[in-house]
Amino acid sequence: MPRLFLLLLLFTGLLLVLLTSATGSRFGVFHQLTLEILGPLQSTFTKISLNTVRLKDRYITLWNLQEENDSLRKELDTYHGLLDKYREAYSRNRFLETELKFKKQETFPALMARVVGKDPSFWFQTLIVDRGENDGVVAGMVARNSLGVVGQVVQVSDNYCKILLANAPSSAIDAIVQKSRVRGILKGAGEQGYILQYVLKNGEVAEGDIIVTAGIGGVFPPGITLGTVSKVHSKRRGMFLEIEVKPAVDFARLEFLHINLSEEQLVIDEMSHSLSSQGE
Repeated sequence: MPRLFLLLLLFTGLLLVLLTSATGSRFGVFHQLTLEILGPLQSTFTKISLNTVRLKDRYITLWNLQEENDSLRKELDTYHGLLDKYREAYSRNRFLETELKFKKQETFPALMARVVGKDPSFWFQTLIVDRGENDGVVAGMVARNSLGVVGQVVQVSDNYCKILLANAPSSAIDAIVQKSRVRGILKGAGEQGYILQYVLKNGEVAEGDIIVTAGIGGVFPPGITLGTVSKVHSKRRGMFLEIEVKPAVDFARLEFLHINLSEEQLVIDEMSHSLSSQGE
């Protein structure tokens, strides 16, 4: 109603202005009075009309922007999902390339296996992989990857086997400091890595030294990387140093590994020798 009233008033004023202009100067005073009255009203009405149009345009613009933002947000979520997939594929591809290069460079017949399960118990930290007797795996074989020793096969079925991790507290490996050739026993310490034991206090061991397999016993070939010395403690009492070793292998992120099939005959011979000794 107010808008209709204003329109009628504006129309009437404009009609009077036109009549006055058409009749010359006889209605000059009335013409001026009409302009004085209608001028402010017309100005107000014009401002209201312009503000209404601007508000409408702004609302339409904001609505369109909201729809555009929603569309862009959906596209962004889609691209983020694709980017995550591409990153995972790229990371997996690089990892497999590294392992393939390792397999080609090594002289032993390596059987690649995929980790399908884990045993979280502290004392017997093990992995289950998708290779077994049907693939030529026997108990006692060594599991490795491109970084170093992973562990040793302790149980085998037709298509799967269980591997005792090298950092399990029940694991012990004859080891040697690569630089100084000092020998010791590398004991697993779970999440803390390794402890190199039975190294005399006068032994030349320092932080940053590389620890490798000593090759004693024929199970682990010599020179395979085990880890890096992270701390060396020398207590007042006792003959030996306390040496902490950081594993070369990231046991928490293992996905694939290689089983050293060349150890099969050594294991069989060792078992046969052990049985014959018990028989005697």
